[in-house]
Amino acid sequence: MSMRKSLAVVAFAAPLALVACGGGEKEAPAAAPASTTAAAPVAADAGAAAKGSASIVGKISFAVRTRAEIDEAARGLEAAGVPMLREPSPLAGAGGGYGLQLVDPEGRLVELATEMESVVPMSREVARPVGVTHVVLNTVDIDRAVAFYTSVLGMRVSDWSEHRMAFLRCNTDHHSIAFNQAGWTSVNHVAYEMPSIDHFMRGIGGLKRRGITPLWGPGRHGPGNNTFGYFGDPAGLVCEYTSDVAQVVEDQWLCRVWRRTPELSDLWGTAGPPSQDVRTHMAGTPDPGVFATHPELLGVLSGSTS
Repeated sequence: MSMRKSLAVVAFAAPLALVACGGGEKEAPAAAPASTTAAAPVAADAGAAAKGSASIVGKISFAVRTRAEIDEAARGLEAAGVPMLREPSPLAGAGGGYGLQLVDPEGRLVELATEMESVVPMSREVARPVGVTHVVLNTVDIDRAVAFYTSVLGMRVSDWSEHRMAFLRCNTDHHSIAFNQAGWTSVNHVAYEMPSIDHFMRGIGGLKRRGITPLWGPGRHGPGNNTFGYFGDPAGLVCEYTSDVAQVVEDQWLCRVWRRTPELSDLWGTAGPPSQDVRTHMAGTPDPGVFATHPELLGVLSGSTS
């Protein structure tokens, strides 16, 4: 599937992929803030740097195929009035590459990158994550968030959970980003892909042997059909082990509105509904994002893709 120009300000020859969800303490470099990358499978480092510090998302990063697409995206963003904190240029962070950074309506830093350095793939024999598969973000305005990520970045809505959650895809995975209507802007959780259900269950077992028990799970969600096991990290960020996410065939998939019921949030019935403790963890820490260091952007973005 290609992201067609008629669907978005930013048009790509190939699907995006979620590649990273960077977290921790934000510092705004002279030219640009941090970001989270999204493209097919992703590898993420989310959460705060030290125990007891706030759990925030530094950036969301999406992989793009070519430099030409990055440059074209920049022209589209400029024409649409979407601010860029870094115009197309070499990226100085780990992995290098070439890209740009923009700001979404709630101050999140979003990076589009290409030509990132590759690493040796991790073994799929060991029960450990092989990448970041999605991030769920708490939003104060779910309609505005969905409108921005679909109309500007060309993502597509796979499913809704009533009018409380929206699941967005940028490739064949059912969702790379999801938005949850909430009282403040924050990160809800970051999900790490396990190669199979066997790896998923053995991974949960390995954490339990280290004294880390699930906040919620194991179970299987209705929207996305993926397995889930949620844990809290030392900084308070909620992390998810998951596998078997639904794969979308573009000309066959029909967007569905799911009811928010215990039997649909966990199809297996093994985990039951999320407890208040889980909900409290997933509420996250209020995060002004880039607006903390660039308050002037609040006015610029107030009218973005309403």
